[in-house]
Amino acid sequence: MERLFLLKMVFINKSKVMEKEFERGHHWCRGRVKGFGFRLTLGRDAVLDVLSRTEDHLSAEDIYIRVHETYPAIGLTSVYRTLDMLVNIGLVYKFDFGDGRARFELAEGPKGKDHHHHLVCTGCGRIVNYRDFIDEEVALLKKAEEGLSEKHNFAITNHLIQFYGLCEDCRNK
Repeated sequence: MERLFLLKMVFINKSKVMEKEFERGHHWCRGRVKGFGFRLTLGRDAVLDVLSRTEDHLSAEDIYIRVHETYPAIGLTSVYRTLDMLVNIGLVYKFDFGDGRARFELAEGPKGKDHHHHLVCTGCGRIVNYRDFIDEEVALLKKAEEGLSEKHNFAITNHLIQFYGLCEDCRNK
């Protein structure tokens, strides 16, 4: 069982002292942010905290609203910059599900890669994370990756797949 240690950090922001208690190890990716040469600011940590606590595919505005509830001094521009940085270093995936808004999710969790595909309902916009692959699906994807790698002399390291259609509720309307 993993032990959790609380770490209290104090931030001074425009003459206001803000305290936040962090569970050390809660953000597995803190070390990765620092490893890429970036400081772990309160804003960056707040964005990571929001993303680590949800299965939803949040837009930058959604993330900003959640961050702003606790840290009103953190602006939307900081959230956008943080998301760009996290996408560029590979800690966050950015998706376009066809609704005109970029959506974000952590690329992996504390237990490693969380590989999944997305089912996107074109009726209501619902997004389902699809993880329960059957052997035939895994074999088909592996064969497709191997074929594409050989055909194009390309070393595939990952893939993102989105399926579009109508969910059960929208089909029954």
